[in-house]
Amino acid sequence: MPKDGGIGASTKRREDVRFLTGVGNYTDDINIHGQAHVFFLRSDVAHGTLNSVDTSAAEAMDGVVRIFTGADFEAVGGMPCGWQVTDRHGEVMQEPRHPILAHQKVRHVGEPIAAVVADTLEQARDAAEAIVVDIAELPAVIDMKDAVKDGAPKVHDDLTSNLCYDWGFVEENKDAVNKAFEEAAHVTTLELVNNRLVANPMEPRVAVGEYARGTDEHTLYTTSQNPHVIRLLMGAFVLGIPEHKLRVVAPDVGGGFGTKIFHYQEEAFCTFAAKACNRPVKWTSSRTEAFMSDAHGRDHVTKIELALDADNNFTALRTDTYANMGAYLSTFAPSVPTWLHGTLMAGNYKTPLIYVNVKAVFTNTVPVDAYRGAGRPEATFQLERVVDKAARELGVDPIALRRQNFITEFPYATPVAVEYDTGDYHATMDKLESMGDFAGFAARRAESEKNGKLRGLGVNCYIEACGIAPSNLVGQLGARAGLYESATVRVNATGGLVVMTGSHSHGQGHETSFAQVVSEMIGIDANMVEIVHGDTSKVPMGMGTYGSRSIAVGGSAMVRATEKIIAKAKKIASHLLEASEADIELKDGAFSVAGTDKSVAWGDVTLAAYVPHNYPLEDIEPGLEETAFYDPANFTYPSGAYACEVEVDPDTGKVSIERFCAADDFGNIINPMIVTGQVHGGLAQGIGQALLENCAYDADGQLLSASYMDYAMPRADDLPMFQVDHEDGTPCTHNPLGVKGCGEAGAIGSPPAVVNAVVDALQSAGKDVTHVDMPLSPDRVWAAMQ
Repeated sequence: MPKDGGIGASTKRREDVRFLTGVGNYTDDINIHGQAHVFFLRSDVAHGTLNSVDTSAAEAMDGVVRIFTGADFEAVGGMPCGWQVTDRHGEVMQEPRHPILAHQKVRHVGEPIAAVVADTLEQARDAAEAIVVDIAELPAVIDMKDAVKDGAPKVHDDLTSNLCYDWGFVEENKDAVNKAFEEAAHVTTLELVNNRLVANPMEPRVAVGEYARGTDEHTLYTTSQNPHVIRLLMGAFVLGIPEHKLRVVAPDVGGGFGTKIFHYQEEAFCTFAAKACNRPVKWTSSRTEAFMSDAHGRDHVTKIELALDADNNFTALRTDTYANMGAYLSTFAPSVPTWLHGTLMAGNYKTPLIYVNVKAVFTNTVPVDAYRGAGRPEATFQLERVVDKAARELGVDPIALRRQNFITEFPYATPVAVEYDTGDYHATMDKLESMGDFAGFAARRAESEKNGKLRGLGVNCYIEACGIAPSNLVGQLGARAGLYESATVRVNATGGLVVMTGSHSHGQGHETSFAQVVSEMIGIDANMVEIVHGDTSKVPMGMGTYGSRSIAVGGSAMVRATEKIIAKAKKIASHLLEASEADIELKDGAFSVAGTDKSVAWGDVTLAAYVPHNYPLEDIEPGLEETAFYDPANFTYPSGAYACEVEVDPDTGKVSIERFCAADDFGNIINPMIVTGQVHGGLAQGIGQALLENCAYDADGQLLSASYMDYAMPRADDLPMFQVDHEDGTPCTHNPLGVKGCGEAGAIGSPPAVVNAVVDALQSAGKDVTHVDMPLSPDRVWAAMQ
């Protein structure tokens, strides 16, 4: 059993005390003396020429400090994109300028045209209503396939077309893949949609800009998952502020799910305006603003084909995907449908030949970027739906078909350029079959039929790549930033530690789990370890939190820094104990001499580090503080098997989830309770995509789902009690903790399980239904049954 507070203990989250008692410090809680407020006037048309913006009447209104338009930012850099993709022809992607405020044209509903800074938010809003905007509306292009046709309206006049890139992977496999399909005994084909989603974190985005004229220093308080990256992008590429003159602070953040990774126009504006107006400037997004300004997720249309031989072995896979970029390239958008998607198309299977084609397309919609899972949910949904369809076409058991094609030997180099270091897919499937009581399903189905309902069982497997790595590799693939992580461990004279991490916590429980790692290494109470994050003035350069990278990359940096601390502390202890350094052992918070009863407490050694009376300073310098940067050698590869049971009402098409089981392999587990919570949250979001959520536009580019009246978020009564099991995983072989990643798994594995279950329910009733696109709303399911 793990000791209290150490690795493996289900310690309650220490940060929850302040969250649950209402004393958290979120960005909107930050109010600076003399601050002004900003209101953005946003476009109500999807595409148009901006003829004029008349602010004269608004400028004369009470409380107005200044009104900004696109003309004020002509000399300022556009919003940067952090990843460059090279297409299958060797050409770099088309990369349009993304202005802070619209200039000359508007390209999606919600694009900011003008920004009013006023003494109060009400005054800013009133003045914005007095601005007269003359827009000559142009035809909008919303459908991706229409956007790449000859003669389609161009989103950006200076580009050759609406095609951002045409990416092929692995291009040299293409001919062999095509030949395998020609020789296949069976081919299964499926066309499907990964529906567009809005992330909807509980806390909307907020930005507060502050400028100190005496020192020429800027501070931005913002709801960000990676403050250092925001500082780098905004300072170097947008506003031209030297990094040492720009501080970015992300305090408590109420959820991110990917949508708070990116650098947004409002952050750059508030930073710029604080200096221009010589007073702090604050913006808090409304929920409707969030729907039309936060980066959206998913939005892929795919044709996937699976080739099998006469023995039902997978021989080849190929996909053709249209991926929506929206009107502009968000920070990491180009990487999501390519390197975060194509590299996972092998899944859990030993398919020898794979080819992935992705056409990224500009449309007159909100930009699309990473959302929980980012590319891996899209890949898993495609793959697990086509495998399930193949099993039904062949008349074989879906689990047996999967097992037959599982990878069983590790490490395993996939044909899509990644190498899985560990895994045991049969073990997770064994665990799932036990958890799910598949043997009792027939009786449960019969009971549902007595009640006039159709019952279905869906299973699927997944694998994902977490802890994006290593920096030199992703740099070759187009990343414009490193993907290492950093940690500084500062030991106080009385033995307490402050750990400063470049990772950022926005609900994951880092303040608890990170402290468990350090306390386990030293053998002290976890309450002696403080975790500091989210402030670029306090922590070393780090890449933030996304892609389930925090414990695998950020935690590994902490381990390396703590190892340095222990090594130096042993030197001090050896002098205090008058023994050889090689004989010093650290256990349970005390240093001892091996084979003797001589020991010295952790606190005595740390005090000696700052009161250096007992060791030669020429050998050991005073103090006890170390920094480490950790750049991972490979991704980590969590995997799992999920099962969903649904009931379908044949009269209405309504789907209810009756049971859901998740068997995951996350490697070593730091805090099982936190991991369970992460899986539960991911399952809820994945089920939301499968059954309820859909971001919809009409043909003119109007956002039809711009509020909770029109966008269905999952509620408690939409979800069952989840059964989850993540014990006995296969440890990662290339990080010091043996951890993988857990934050996105539930959102990756759950959508195909739900859809597979609904298709099973409909087919059990004799309906000729092979697929229903998400979300499986009652009207879609009912129509499929007719």
